[in-house]
Amino acid sequence: MSERFAEVVARLEATIASRKGADPQSSYTAKLLGGGPDVTAKKFGEEAIETALAAVKGDADHVAAESADLIYHWLVLLSSVNVGLDAVAAKLEAREGTSGIAEKAGRKGG
Repeated sequence: MSERFAEVVARLEATIASRKGADPQSSYTAKLLGGGPDVTAKKFGEEAIETALAAVKGDADHVAAESADLIYHWLVLLSSVNVGLDAVAAKLEAREGTSGIAEKAGRKGG
């Protein structure tokens, strides 16, 4: 991962955390978080679809823009359910060196 990307994500994560409990009238992030996981999950899903559609069209700039929206909404979703990036990193680390097919087969309900 590029250092620039990691720094931007870290700043964004901190900004999102600072918006928890803020006035929803003055902060879009606070408005999303105030809606709880139902709202944040729905918005994340919408952004995932928009990102996938942009990729199918092959417009790199549009993919980058939609990916930025997706990452923002993913971070908001994580915040809404109190899951930090370290928890996600731990799951990724646990999967390192395991084939995707084997990892998926080993999940509960395989």
